Amino acid sequence: MSLAPYASDPARSRGRRYPEPPAPTRTDYQRDRDRVIHSTAFRRLVYKTQVFLNHEGDLFRTRLTHSLEVAQLGRSIARSLGLNEDLVEAIALAHDLGHTPFGHAGQDALHAALQALGPDGRAPDGWGFEHNLQSLRVVDELEERYPAFDGLNLSFETREGILKHCSRHNAERLERLEPGGVAARFLRGGAPSLEAQLCNLADEIAYNAHDIDDGVRSGLLSLEQLESVELFDHYRRQALREHPQLQGRRLLFESIRRMLSDQVYDVIAATRERLRHSGVASADEARTQAALVAFSDPMRERSRALKAFLFRNLYRHPQVVETTGRARQVIGDLFGRYLAEPGEMPEAHGQRRHIERAVADYIAGMTDRFAIREHERLFGSVLFP
Repeated sequence: MSLAPYASDPARSRGRRYPEPPAPTRTDYQRDRDRVIHSTAFRRLVYKTQVFLNHEGDLFRTRLTHSLEVAQLGRSIARSLGLNEDLVEAIALAHDLGHTPFGHAGQDALHAALQALGPDGRAPDGWGFEHNLQSLRVVDELEERYPAFDGLNLSFETREGILKHCSRHNAERLERLEPGGVAARFLRGGAPSLEAQLCNLADEIAYNAHDIDDGVRSGLLSLEQLESVELFDHYRRQALREHPQLQGRRLLFESIRRMLSDQVYDVIAATRERLRHSGVASADEARTQAALVAFSDPMRERSRALKAFLFRNLYRHPQVVETTGRARQVIGDLFGRYLAEPGEMPEAHGQRRHIERAVADYIAGMTDRFAIREHERLFGSVLFP
């Protein structure tokens, strides 16, 4: 693989928290990717919600299929830009490891439960729940696979990319534990590696496209509604000009395919121009700049309009809101019960020093269907028949 000067070179990695001898046949980033794929948390993603709950249909996206789509888009763009494809893939596959069951509804419920603890609303070892921070906790602490350390002991660059967002409170706490580490940029300014920036954008491209697909499949969105979205309708009309007979799902898929391709080409062209203009000549120089991997201005505006449409018409659809309301109840009920009766959790969780964080870790690791079964076991009510 030929790397650009500003790409992350595994030979210049800032290393792992626990030093290990190099692998004879793999770079550090390839090794990170393999560790993520073999982790327990990665396997759980197949039963974790993206938008539609896991029991609502077999063909809707899950966190696993979403992560694979992000990795595919990320590698395609990285190859054209001369960035490190293996690092992009490792970050993409790991970026949602800390997501709760029931998607953002579960995250919001767990955050509210932790925020409500104590007179000042602060959990004992952190503030609330952030799924990016939880993904880092998974790879740094919660996976139990190796005899000499907790977590997966991933390289700095992969861990940096996983921590996409972080509140100042939590960044300060991480900085005390790891001075100059993965949270430093949230306190001092700067950006993560170009590979991490690319994963952030590939994440956005992927979920916008597949939420259109899943929204139409569910019946909550229609092709007629999508005609009001410039980004999508441009490619729908383009497809119809070339294939007038197209309709239904073939028209939907062809429109999404063209939209995805154009967004990829737009990112490549816009990023090349930003890199040329910035003059960066190394991965560390790129970290001192504002984000360089980005859409062109027109594509960014069209993407924002699509996100706004999906928010109004899909994420806030009454059927989705009703379902996510029940999901929040499941998470809130489970949190309260486990906090009051830690013995209802496995022994390893119930005996941890900070029981509040132990409860959050246990719930965050659940799949949708396991959380539903646990709620039925503990409360005797069927919220998801």
